[in-house]
Amino acid sequence: MKHYAVFDTNVLVSAMITNNSESSTVKVMEKVADGNIIPIFNYEIIAEYDAVLHRGKFNLREHDIANMIEMILECGIPLPRTTAVEEFIDVDDAVFYEVALSKEGAYLVTGNIKHFPKVPIVVTPAEMLNIVGK
Repeated sequence: MKHYAVFDTNVLVSAMITNNSESSTVKVMEKVADGNIIPIFNYEIIAEYDAVLHRGKFNLREHDIANMIEMILECGIPLPRTTAVEEFIDVDDAVFYEVALSKEGAYLVTGNIKHFPKVPIVVTPAEMLNIVGK
């Protein structure tokens, strides 16, 4: 079964900076690579991934950043935003939630669940692994 998900930028950052190959963020991105999770995005999200992953404090290699973004683009599907009625602590987070709303049955995978509405589609990387089935 295919699962669809929007990935908050913090999931990508965590997957790329960890030294733990068993971390839930690494494992969830492996599920993208093997086709079990289809990323959904819009180009605002891609632009944020690019900007955040290039922050010097993460010390990520250009090649690794390009590979991560290319995987999202190649494995995923672009979708428009669906306007949400909920309010957000950080209005920049709304795009992730609104793109997730545009695909029935999709999830928003984030390490910061407090930043989003308390709804079943907002899950942590570990919860997404349970949904997909390890």
